[in-house]
Amino acid sequence: MKIFINASAVYLHRESVDFRKHIDGLAAIAELSMKQSLSSGALFVFCSKQRNKLKYLYWDKTGFCLWYKRLEKDKFKWPKKHSSTTIKINEEQLHWLLRGVDISAIKPHKNIEFDSVF
Repeated sequence: MKIFINASAVYLHRESVDFRKHIDGLAAIAELSMKQSLSSGALFVFCSKQRNKLKYLYWDKTGFCLWYKRLEKDKFKWPKKHSSTTIKINEEQLHWLLRGVDISAIKPHKNIEFDSVF
């Protein structure tokens, strides 16, 4: 899926969501459960109990956008092992998740910061 927005952050709601919920219900979860501001420009991602459907909620400064993706023969590798209900990921991790990669199993190299090479 190509996302044509420049989201300030991507937040996953780790617990499954009743997919009868639409914009207002998902917005309430983002504000009350995830404790995030809807006007921040962030993308909020929700998964169904069966882990074969995702919904994305985004505020584009004129109204809410809601995207929906359903897998026909597979399940998303939704992160399970996490202490909080909200997980912040980057756009690259979101694309990995959409392609079926278990993002909780990936361990990238640690960033190294230095003042001088000498």
